[in-house]
Amino acid sequence: MTSPAAHDPNYTRLRTQLDGLTTEAFRPDLADIDRRSTLEIARTMNGEDASVPAAVADRLPEIAAAIDATAARMTRGGRLIYAGAGTAGRLGVLDASECPPTFNTDPAEVLGLIAGGPSAMVSAVEGAEDSKELAVEDLTAIAVADRDTVVGISASGRTPYAVGAVEHARAIGALTIGLSCNADSALAAAAEHGIEIVVGPELLTGSTRLKAGTAQKLVLNMLSTITMIRLGKTYGNLMVDVRASNEKLRARSRRIVALATGATDLEIEAALAEADGEVKNAILVLLGGVDGRQAARLLHTSRGHLRAALQSASQAN
Repeated sequence: MTSPAAHDPNYTRLRTQLDGLTTEAFRPDLADIDRRSTLEIARTMNGEDASVPAAVADRLPEIAAAIDATAARMTRGGRLIYAGAGTAGRLGVLDASECPPTFNTDPAEVLGLIAGGPSAMVSAVEGAEDSKELAVEDLTAIAVADRDTVVGISASGRTPYAVGAVEHARAIGALTIGLSCNADSALAAAAEHGIEIVVGPELLTGSTRLKAGTAQKLVLNMLSTITMIRLGKTYGNLMVDVRASNEKLRARSRRIVALATGATDLEIEAALAEADGEVKNAILVLLGGVDGRQAARLLHTSRGHLRAALQSASQAN
């Protein structure tokens, strides 16, 4: 007896799509994994994970091109917007939420949209990922514009929500990036910058929170971090735009100033007081020999790039 679903053309179409996806492929060599020892399973899983960085490395030119294009848009006041469903959406929200404390970005500057809204972060929202229209509604609600960058994230590369977000964003002139884990994906085809990290079949068939999720996290780390480096949010490898919102970050702020300048504790405290607690400004006060007001002006003129501001201070002195 066949199930009613077998006669549903949508079911048949989706089944055919899934059968052709690398991320959904069945691994006969792992069919007995539940009978193996815990240590053997852990070794197998660790070996699978070790293959992910190499898959990312194969796509570094595409990743770098997408980052440069994103930084150019953000320099002109654009936003970085992630859009995805399920694990992919959660990873986008995670990356976006970590930018304000790390780089002192405005919460509206890097955004994560997940199909089904905030509640989908902790529980599945039935049918949300299947709607391109929902993606359009979510982007319209935040007034996506041509200066923005929209990153569609989908392991399969076929998720309607992610594809719909990219299609809508591209139609209005926004920069679009499609991040998927299957070759020749609809998402990459829809985006200006397609990034396909093919990590192969999962340890558990179709569980794309595993290697595919790890690959997406690695690429999102690069996308946000290197974009922020290009925007002058760091000085060398120091997070000079860190927001000191708790005791740990306040201690880190002082340590960053110390590493950048070699100043004494008393000098650091005085510089931070002069700079209203802003790490980047305090470094400029100490290394540039300027006061807090001059530091703020020089950083404004240099669009927040500390090296450029230091050069201007040196020329002025």
